[in-house]
Amino acid sequence: MNHTHATTIVIPTYSEVRWDYLTRTLASARAQTHTPDEIVVVVDHNPAMYERIQRELPGVTVLQNAYAQGVSGNRNTGAFHARTPLVAFLDDDIIADPNWLARQIEPFADPTVVGTGGAIQPAWEGPAPRWMPAEFLWAVGGSYAGMPTETAPIRNVWSANMIVRKDVFEAAGGFRVGFGKLGSRNRPEDTDLCLRMSQVDGGRWMYVPSAIIQHEVPVERASFTFFVRRCYAEGRGKVQMAGLHENDALGAERDYLWALPKAMFRYFGAGLTGKGADNFLRSGGVVAGVAAAGFGGVVETVSSKRPSRRTPVEATP
Repeated sequence: MNHTHATTIVIPTYSEVRWDYLTRTLASARAQTHTPDEIVVVVDHNPAMYERIQRELPGVTVLQNAYAQGVSGNRNTGAFHARTPLVAFLDDDIIADPNWLARQIEPFADPTVVGTGGAIQPAWEGPAPRWMPAEFLWAVGGSYAGMPTETAPIRNVWSANMIVRKDVFEAAGGFRVGFGKLGSRNRPEDTDLCLRMSQVDGGRWMYVPSAIIQHEVPVERASFTFFVRRCYAEGRGKVQMAGLHENDALGAERDYLWALPKAMFRYFGAGLTGKGADNFLRSGGVVAGVAAAGFGGVVETVSSKRPSRRTPVEATP
């Protein structure tokens, strides 16, 4: 095995409700054609689950979150433990294609690449919502229409399917503890990390669409209510993230927003020409998503005028 491509897989988890998901994720991690050096499961302040994993899941390293509750500290605990040049992050509710790891480490042959991400396909527990625009699949943790279809540079990837150079990850301070996903709160800790890692010696990120994982989407996350709330949270989160960076952090979001009117009219036109009434619903989904994200952005902008709430980057242990 090429030592420079030796990889530790880090899987954060927090609840025994997700036990079946976790065991399935571990099975797919073990089945990789490029064998990882170590698989680390990090438990977020749940001692009973930590002990159960130790008892019932041999062959993996299990750690307890060494930081404040939340997925950012959970991931940092595993990444700082790793002893390999590369660290891969997977969520605990995914299934990785057997070639996922082998394909996603290929761009690291270029020393300027600091991280990679792969394609995330929604695995709908129930029927896929008819109104869901493909451009908004990010709202359920999936890759969306408009992303590269071949390996290409990208500003940021998602932590459900991410590989980083450990030394650059540590130099950037890891994920920003206190900023990210915790309960119903959702902030773009992965985008924030990508921006900070890119600033270390001018590194870049690559998106590898052939490195595929499937990400579970429970029935409750397929609802229109969840969609609107998720878009609202994204609007707030991106404005909050921009406040943590001195340079322009939202260029990619502006480019994305400029493309959405075209998508809305395309869906609407497809409906008018008899290509399926669902296209009218998708056109409405675009409008609703933009409106919710925009409202969230306004709310966060107003809130940010109050005394500073900047979240420091946790120091590497």
